[in-house]
Amino acid sequence: MPPQPTIRAALQGATAHGLARPDAQMLLLHALGHDSHDRAWLLAHDCDLVSSAVAARFSALCAKRQSGEPIAYLIGTKEFYGLALQVDRRVLDPRPDTETLVDWALQLIPMDQPWRLLDLGTGSGAIALALAHERPLCEVWATDRSVDALQVARENAMQLGLTLQFRTGDWLDAMDRGATFNLIVSNPPYVAASDPHLSALRHEPREALASGPDGLDDLRTLCATAPSHLQPHSWLLLEHGWDQAPAVRALLSAAGLVDVQSRRDLARIERCSGGRSPAR
Repeated sequence: MPPQPTIRAALQGATAHGLARPDAQMLLLHALGHDSHDRAWLLAHDCDLVSSAVAARFSALCAKRQSGEPIAYLIGTKEFYGLALQVDRRVLDPRPDTETLVDWALQLIPMDQPWRLLDLGTGSGAIALALAHERPLCEVWATDRSVDALQVARENAMQLGLTLQFRTGDWLDAMDRGATFNLIVSNPPYVAASDPHLSALRHEPREALASGPDGLDDLRTLCATAPSHLQPHSWLLLEHGWDQAPAVRALLSAAGLVDVQSRRDLARIERCSGGRSPAR
């Protein structure tokens, strides 16, 4: 790349080396100090010269992206359910598929009732913050075993002006023994420890991805422990892998939950499963 290419030439150089054009655009906007989503600005200024300092910064960002580092880590933000979240290597990069879990939860939560909600393994706080934003009357709790991850979630809550109750701990161990909720949600680790795809996710925290030989260890723990923290007629909703819905439905049923069912994501994959606690 020349020391001072035009914006158009900088983008052409990046895409010629295999970078997806949307990624190149976002990284160049970030290197220029502009909103990473303002692609219209790039089109309007495609003949502008890029300084040598910006060109070097852009080149370094492109190299990191081509090595597999999530673009969210490179620009420091990720949009999830309409919210701009800060993300970095301390937390999992929030996926659009997880919005399926939020959609299902919002279908269950009344607009006018102060439900108690619990998000287990919150990471960046994406799910909990989306629920708090969409259902402001609710009391939303968020837990994670990682102190670093909870710090990211706290920073996101503060930046968005949303109130969450945070607890540090391993799944339900983070909560008081008698605490109960109207809804419990979680996007736990669900990748098999030997899955070859983990190598492509090496920049993300492995503890947020892998869960035992078959990927179901944490899902088993949640199905076994979460129902005792549900109020009568309350729901447990879990995200899982593309082929794990039958196994998770079986775990939910074995835990005594009823109305067990799954929801599909935009790719028509069974992405989430849940069940309701019976009347006591």
